[in-house]
Amino acid sequence: MDFMLLPLYAFAVGLTACGLAGSAMEIVCGHRLAFAEPYVTPAHIVRSLAVTACAGPFMLTNDALAARREGRIGTLSLLSCGCTAIAWALALGIVLITIASWATGLLSSAEFSA
Repeated sequence: MDFMLLPLYAFAVGLTACGLAGSAMEIVCGHRLAFAEPYVTPAHIVRSLAVTACAGPFMLTNDALAARREGRIGTLSLLSCGCTAIAWALALGIVLITIASWATGLLSSAEFSA
C-alpha cells in the first residue's frame, strides 16, 4: 500500500493546484473557465500555455461537461476526457513536487550570511 502513497499525494497536489488556479482565474475574469478567450488566445501564446498547464484539467472538465449537456459528445468521450484530466492532474502534481523539491534543495544548500 505504501507504493500508492506518492502517486496519490502527487494527484492531490495537482488537483489542488489546478482547482486553486482555476478558481482564482474565474473570480478575476468573471467567465467560466474553458479553452477559449479570455484564458487561451493566439495573441498571448506564453500566457495561454501557462494558464493551460496550471488549470488545464479544470478547463477540460468544464468543456467536456458543457459539451455533454449540449449533446455534442457521448458518454465514452466524457469518460475519456475525465481520464485525461486525472492523468493531467497527476502529471501536474509530479511537476510541482519536483519543482518544490528542487527549490528546497537550492535553498538548503545556499549559505546565508547575516
